[in-house]
Amino acid sequence: MLSIDSTKELKKLSIAQHMAGRPESTGLPLSLMKRDNNVTSNNIAASIRTNVVIPLRGGVASFITFNGLACGAEHFAVQFGAIEAKNTPIVRMHSECVTGDVFGSLRCDCGSQLNDAIDKLQNVGGILLYLRQEGRGIGLLAKLDAYKLQDSGLDTYAANRALSLPDDARDYACGAAMLHALGVHRVRLLTNNPDKAVQLTLNGIEIEESLPTETFLTEFNRDYLTTKALLTNHRLAI
Repeated sequence: MLSIDSTKELKKLSIAQHMAGRPESTGLPLSLMKRDNNVTSNNIAASIRTNVVIPLRGGVASFITFNGLACGAEHFAVQFGAIEAKNTPIVRMHSECVTGDVFGSLRCDCGSQLNDAIDKLQNVGGILLYLRQEGRGIGLLAKLDAYKLQDSGLDTYAANRALSLPDDARDYACGAAMLHALGVHRVRLLTNNPDKAVQLTLNGIEIEESLPTETFLTEFNRDYLTTKALLTNHRLAI
């Protein structure tokens, strides 16, 4: 068992290692600088497969699935209300988090962000893109492996690297393809993550406005959120 002082030193070391390996000259988020295969997807041709209305606790929404997504994942969209051509819709891209979305984990802010986005979209209309890329793209089992390493003192990114996994493997190009298939080419993006805006823009979606989400801070996720704010420029009120 590591002492408290040892744990603090590990966290300081992982932050220093992260920053030392981060190119500052590009101005791009770290996740984009580490992978180039997801930023040139304007030729992705996706089409709507199914559009079905489902009653929810706060009203009804259209669940929309797609054919032809290059990533091959079972991503889907949830549309709240009608999308009028004259108005730029609010869009939230949310990556799947079973522990947070389903079980209400306080170790992250994912479930709270999802519920808050649904509440907002039910009130004003818009589109939720639910992307099946658990654990920042590394999958549920690897995410839980990384959690175990975080319990030993590594931060969320250092734990991934200790498993020889990328800091962030999420690919938002298919999110852009979904929007194009829906006839949406300009959005008001609900996010604290600058990577999302960059990737959508590179894939042909115009960002009219970036709308910040709430900061859902708990005693269990403070270190996690602080790390995201410090190392990957998430806009969080920490």
